[in-house]
Amino acid sequence: MPTIAIVGAGPQLGLAIARTYGTHGYDVALIARNRAKLEGLAEELATEGITAAAFPAGVLDRTALTQALQDAAAHFGGIDVLEYSPVGGFDSTVLTTPAATEPADVQHEMEFQLYGAIAATRAALPAMREAGAGTLLFTTGAGSVDPVPQVANVNAAAAALRNWVLNLHKELEGTGVQAAHVGIDVSIGTPAVPGIPTAKPEEISPVYWELHTTRRDQAELVFSL
Repeated sequence: MPTIAIVGAGPQLGLAIARTYGTHGYDVALIARNRAKLEGLAEELATEGITAAAFPAGVLDRTALTQALQDAAAHFGGIDVLEYSPVGGFDSTVLTTPAATEPADVQHEMEFQLYGAIAATRAALPAMREAGAGTLLFTTGAGSVDPVPQVANVNAAAAALRNWVLNLHKELEGTGVQAAHVGIDVSIGTPAVPGIPTAKPEEISPVYWELHTTRRDQAELVFSL
């Protein structure tokens, strides 16, 4: 069976992506910090006929993240799709405007978004290159494309990740491996920011399947309503 590894697997978008791929016959490797929550998601997917397994690791611990992806590849016989979308909480993220931003305000977000993505890619990409097939998908908010002053530090790191993914897409052209960025210009599940429309995770997750299948030449897709 082909396998998707979802880094930052959560009960909203991560679970929806797992279901989208699972219904197309993919096994699912779930990677995030909380073992109990991951195992709960795996059990939920199992009741729907989707094979899933939990591999706990936080994206800030690059050694653990790398090991989790290696363990997932060993467990399922490889990783065909890597999806990276860790979600930070307001308890760990101090939001700053551009003029109020200190270097440290961006550093945490860079560790969380860009550096974690690089580590995950280095763990998964070599086998994809060798096979001449695979997909690497990376998610940010649409502020990576059109920044919002209230979340300048988060947007700066997201823009760095977006830049790196678009460049990776160029590098991988002709190798059979696809890299693409997904920018989400909505609140997911429940309203979070006044004036920003809200979409259900199930409305968003199909774009991840499209980028893996019918839009393999596309480096970026911004989801909006």
